Amino acid sequence: MNKVYLIGNLTRDPELSTTSSGVSVCRLSIAVGRRFSNADGERETDFFNITAWRGTAENCAKFLKKGNKIAVSGSIQTRNYERADGTKGFAVDIIADEVEFLSSKNDGNSDGGVGATPAQPVADLQPIDDDNLPF
Repeated sequence: MNKVYLIGNLTRDPELSTTSSGVSVCRLSIAVGRRFSNADGERETDFFNITAWRGTAENCAKFLKKGNKIAVSGSIQTRNYERADGTKGFAVDIIADEVEFLSSKNDGNSDGGVGATPAQPVADLQPIDDDNLPF
């Protein structure tokens, strides 16, 4: 199974492009803080490249900008490549299945849009007496 979940902040504005066949692709980069401190007592940060496709790509480009907090679920993909100077390189990318926008409009990090406003209650819930539950 190849599944990854990350929560972090965008390190740059999303970059939207289109493939030669017309499919939208958006490239993002996020900074994710590690859970534990290093030997010097400092929390280190890891940086991940994220690739989103189609509608997810278009929404990311439309509603996100540098500094926004996002949650990403997807898969890890590795690739080998050759640099301009002829040396070989290795890259790890996260291919996003889902991107959730965690910054709110009030954070000052978003223009609005999907995921940018607090959730509204769906129904007026009433307390239930535990003695009347069927289980």
